[in-house]
Amino acid sequence: MLPFGLGRSYGDSCLNDGGDLLVTEELKHLLAFDAERGMMRCEAGVTLDELLRFIVPRGWFLPVTPGTKFITVGGAIANDIHGKNHHRAGTFGCHVTKFELLRSTGERLICSPTENTAQFAATIGGLGLTGLITWAEFQLLRIENSMIDVEELQFANLDEFFAISAESDADFAYTVSWVDCLAEGPSLGRGIFMRGNHARGDSLSHRLHRPPRLGVPVEFPDFALNQYSIQAFNTLYYAKALEAFSRKIVHYDPFFYPLDAVNHWNRIYGRRGFFQYQFVIPFSGDRKVIREIFQRIAASGQGSFLAVLKTFGERRSPGMLSFPAPGLTLALDFANQGWETLSLFNELDQVVLATGGRIYPAKDARMPARVFQECYPRWEEFRQYIDPAFSSSFWRRVNSPV
Repeated sequence: MLPFGLGRSYGDSCLNDGGDLLVTEELKHLLAFDAERGMMRCEAGVTLDELLRFIVPRGWFLPVTPGTKFITVGGAIANDIHGKNHHRAGTFGCHVTKFELLRSTGERLICSPTENTAQFAATIGGLGLTGLITWAEFQLLRIENSMIDVEELQFANLDEFFAISAESDADFAYTVSWVDCLAEGPSLGRGIFMRGNHARGDSLSHRLHRPPRLGVPVEFPDFALNQYSIQAFNTLYYAKALEAFSRKIVHYDPFFYPLDAVNHWNRIYGRRGFFQYQFVIPFSGDRKVIREIFQRIAASGQGSFLAVLKTFGERRSPGMLSFPAPGLTLALDFANQGWETLSLFNELDQVVLATGGRIYPAKDARMPARVFQECYPRWEEFRQYIDPAFSSSFWRRVNSPV
């Protein structure tokens, strides 16, 4: 069996072909909230969207959030999610103080940094394999209002990205950039850098933002996303920044969750769907490596429609299999072109592994066992904490002999 939240993982870590799924949608209760300290305890099926609706009007925010609010608290822990503030806050698991783990034997374990510590470390980033999280307690972030003070800067190449990133980490809680992965030559790695802080002052309301719900009504034909259409989109998106620098105050919703406003956005990739490929590489030698990766992508003609580049900070996660590590991370979406796409990923795997980097299991649908085991050297230690009745399609794939 395998716990299942909302199924937003891009690969097969939330799938269990031939087995059972423990759907957590009924674990929906908020159990305790300390309004003075910002400590929240809730059941594992509560979504980030539901939490935000409760905590933002009370002056609190999530300590870490990914690019969608439609995931569960249990999923946030199981995948040890990261966000735009990793350089300061680390992963979600860094803010979890305790949780209850229900094992298939009927045993209930309270896990924390001081109690059942091995199960605590194995479950954070453990992909749901150690048992069912029934509830969790975690620390929230104090805010003054629901708005984000945002700056956007256009950068012409990777050198400019590194310069802006270095100066931004100290002054901005949130940093991320979109990159044109098909640009070549002196424009290699050009993009738009976004950085922001929670806005100050209580004159702005804690209103809940309800963005217009757009939608992709039908699946695009498979040929719609190709090198030329992606190149045209990237050129237009880069040019949308009419000025090299802009500043604005926006609601947190479009800043953190732009894709949540578009129903069925995945349909643009057609019936064959897409792969996401995300990796992190250490800071040492990252400029040379990231250039090589962009060059290989451009040479393949398989540009990524969405390419997100950011730095991870030094704060270590308590999770045994947690993905983030100090360095540079790049997330790429590729339309599924079959063998050509998988062949490109095999190339990129070798570049990432040669640097001591790793690939993100929550967004993986094809990583070979050898690659996973090299990325996560503690995988054998982790294996002893797996619930004997739990498994997943992902785990069976990456746990096979190499």
